[in-house]
Amino acid sequence: MADSTKPFPHTSKPSFAPAGRNGYGTGARLALIGVAVNFVLALIKIIAGLLGNCYALIADGIESTLDIFSSLIIWFGLKLAAEPPDDEHPYGHGKAEPLASVVVALIIIAAAIGLSVESIHEIITPHHTPATYTLAVLVGVIIIKETLFRKVSGAAEQLGSTAVKTDAWHHRADVFTSAGAFIGVSIAILGGKGWEQADDWAALFTCSIIAFNGYKLLMPALHEVMDTAPPKELESSVRAIAAGVPGVAQVEKCRIRKMGLDYYVDIHIGVDANLTVRAGHEISHAVKDAIRTVKPEVVDVLVHVEPFEPLR
Repeated sequence: MADSTKPFPHTSKPSFAPAGRNGYGTGARLALIGVAVNFVLALIKIIAGLLGNCYALIADGIESTLDIFSSLIIWFGLKLAAEPPDDEHPYGHGKAEPLASVVVALIIIAAAIGLSVESIHEIITPHHTPATYTLAVLVGVIIIKETLFRKVSGAAEQLGSTAVKTDAWHHRADVFTSAGAFIGVSIAILGGKGWEQADDWAALFTCSIIAFNGYKLLMPALHEVMDTAPPKELESSVRAIAAGVPGVAQVEKCRIRKMGLDYYVDIHIGVDANLTVRAGHEISHAVKDAIRTVKPEVVDVLVHVEPFEPLR
């Protein structure tokens, strides 16, 4: 049995910067790159679509214009999430990150609905066959957007950012839109008279894909805003780390919530009921330090100490 008069050895508290701070900066820079790319592509698409009688390309350009505002929302959300805790927000501003994702996902769904309505209008309105050069524009857009998606998506996986992931899939939605437009325009050009609406049908089909992607992005963001528990693997890992600290006889409750790129842990541990308050306090600090050392994404751990008396 532990000596109740001897304090438990206490490891020095590690000096961590919040895990997500640099990540927020990286995500914000990627969002601004997206703004610049979407601005240039929107101009090219709309001008080429107007001159080349290609509504699918015009719709794609309008969607890229919406992407500009979406990327700005992501940028603002990440910048706000990077702000340190204050008196009014003791847990920091991390919730701004998933909230930005919710707004952008809703914009994606709204854009898909709006473009669907316009596509139907164009289907029932006679118009000229799209110009051949619009296909080259669409190929260029697909290459640029897929490259940007891969770069941003890779960063999102490293950062664990819902907002950056949403921004990445916004770029992938553009790839789907442009690919659908390419197929439709190709059919319209090859089919000749009577096939002019093929690009509009392609745009309508692509809108359903965009709306589905918007829904897929919306749900994880809503879950994060609602403090849905993170994957069980993280909880199991945190429990194992706590249980491995000398003096911990039992790990009871363990609750984890995500705030932006960071995690906060509330954990209940059982220690020898005969230990002094000081010894129990030292064990709780050792648990906190161990979890934060092994899991740097965890920025704070609240440890509740309970007396443990084994059954005789």
